[in-house]
Amino acid sequence: MEHVSESQETQHQEDHKEHGAIAVQHFHTHSIPLDMEDIERDWDKPIAEAGIAAKASVIVRVGLLDLSAGTGSFRVREMMHRIAYPLGVHVRADVNLTDIEAACTDGKDRITEVIDLPTTGVNTERIWLLEHFADWFSVNLGEESMYHVQPEVSQGLMQHLDTKDASQVSANLSKQLREEEKEGKAETAGQDAVLDALEAASEHTDPGDPRAHQLHVHETDWSQSAMTQSLAARAADERARQVAQSAEQSEFERSQAGQPAPDAMESDFPDAEPARPAQSQPQTKESAAPRKHKLANHKPPKEYAEHFDHIGAVPKPKNAPGITVRQAHERLDMIEHRKPLYSPAFAGLASAIACASFVFLLGGGPYDMIGAFVGAGLGHWLRRRLFKHHLNQFFVTFVCVAVAALACTGTLRLIGLFDPIALQHDTAYIGAMLFVIPGFPLITSGLDMAKIDFPSGIQRLAYFLCIVLMATLAGWMVAALVHLNPTGFEPLGLNVWANGVLRFVFAFLGVWGFSIMFNSPQRMCLVAAVIGAITDTLRLEIVDMGVPAEAGAFIGALLAGLLATAWRSSVRKGWLAPHLGYPRICLTVPSIVIMVPGLYMYQAMFHLGSFDTQSALDWAFRAFMVIICLPIGLAMARVITDKSWRYDI
Repeated sequence: MEHVSESQETQHQEDHKEHGAIAVQHFHTHSIPLDMEDIERDWDKPIAEAGIAAKASVIVRVGLLDLSAGTGSFRVREMMHRIAYPLGVHVRADVNLTDIEAACTDGKDRITEVIDLPTTGVNTERIWLLEHFADWFSVNLGEESMYHVQPEVSQGLMQHLDTKDASQVSANLSKQLREEEKEGKAETAGQDAVLDALEAASEHTDPGDPRAHQLHVHETDWSQSAMTQSLAARAADERARQVAQSAEQSEFERSQAGQPAPDAMESDFPDAEPARPAQSQPQTKESAAPRKHKLANHKPPKEYAEHFDHIGAVPKPKNAPGITVRQAHERLDMIEHRKPLYSPAFAGLASAIACASFVFLLGGGPYDMIGAFVGAGLGHWLRRRLFKHHLNQFFVTFVCVAVAALACTGTLRLIGLFDPIALQHDTAYIGAMLFVIPGFPLITSGLDMAKIDFPSGIQRLAYFLCIVLMATLAGWMVAALVHLNPTGFEPLGLNVWANGVLRFVFAFLGVWGFSIMFNSPQRMCLVAAVIGAITDTLRLEIVDMGVPAEAGAFIGALLAGLLATAWRSSVRKGWLAPHLGYPRICLTVPSIVIMVPGLYMYQAMFHLGSFDTQSALDWAFRAFMVIICLPIGLAMARVITDKSWRYDI
């Protein structure tokens, strides 16, 4: 008889315990692991001095994280270029719905990486954190920050990615910086303010519930950190540039007056000094002003072939700023592994509030809102629980929509035992299913196609249609089983002013709820909710005045894009706190997703299932016209406010 050792038996039992996604994932690989010999060799080397493989690993990984957060291909490319520029690397990337193929070259070597995602999703907090990562990365490599006027906020945030509420960390940093500036202590270039803010932010850290593993790259001496050295180097460069301009002006004046030029040893850069730690270079408010103006007007380069001409031409100072490959990947690890900000129960509550508000904006009454509240809350809670097990998205969509519709119908049947009028509200179940509307893929598909990126745009549109097809099919099957007849909502008969006020309130709540579902921090949710309340209320009011629904959707989306751009510009100009500088897409998509005609799409599928093709086509074309107007409105706003969208170059 063959005897089996105890260790072999234990291993056999553990193998049998593996099930579901854990067992399946052993046979699938979505990316090349970071175990290449040249990457391992450069792992602890400054990334600016590393080989092309190590540089590309960071560039492509940033793009992949941005893609996994649900943003469009144009934004993924922009983020990859922001990381590649300070490294002196060219990137040519093909970005689709779930994969990236990128070719990177530093002028000497070339490498191609292909990486893909198992699925897609939305995570606006990740989009926001990656923006701060890109600024932290650029500043630590000696370049200017591209989007944040005060890069100290990005630096502090990247040091506290293990904190549960990263938004609170950035708010504390911003508050401390403003207080120090008001007290006239800005001469130290904000170092003391950042240190105090980091200490205050540490008080909000919950050791029992970290978002990811602790960093192992905290600087032991803040004054010698890469951030401080970067500030000192930029200050020295600014002084040298001003001295050079003064010397050129003096030379011109002397030549006009016919005076001989002084000895070059006495006139060339008399005040220029080598870079040294920033605490030994006190910076006055007057000297800080030119740098702030430069930051506010700095634009990311569109083409930077000339960038290679000066790589290595100017020797870096001994204490040149920089980060290692390990430090970059450790921070990306923490961004990738952050847990969702909200529990499934709270996300379900937000979904319930959003869909109930959606129903009111569509014309529903109290009973319709109650049914949608119960159905959407239960449906989204179940969806979050099922996604935790990595189940197929289309299967989960079908199941959760069916559960939401049945829960809504059951709730109205229970209310009907006390008030028979509730039994007549057959359209409410449609409102309970609106939480599955894939707003991000819909909007980003239109934006990608506006940038002539048809492969990505068509893929995103196809994904949107597949999700809508599964949801409407599940809703039609439930309606057929329980004999529902959705004929629309009855007029509420409210006063015009009361109706306008209630529309504003419920539009605010609806956009807030959808932002929670997109994993937005609370401050971001509130900003998006204000924009959505303004734009959606205006849209509904002008439609009541006789404007076609399609034109109303276009105007609402255009205004949302303009307001989001105005908000972002106000932050960059210093009119608003620096921690409120959120990505435009994180504000615009939640604010207009409530304008997506979910009612039209579900009505089209209901009539199609009943073989009433005339009515089905009527509702389908109504939905189509509104759907295409939403991304067109956002694209128009970008063309008006963004030069990179205005010109085809």
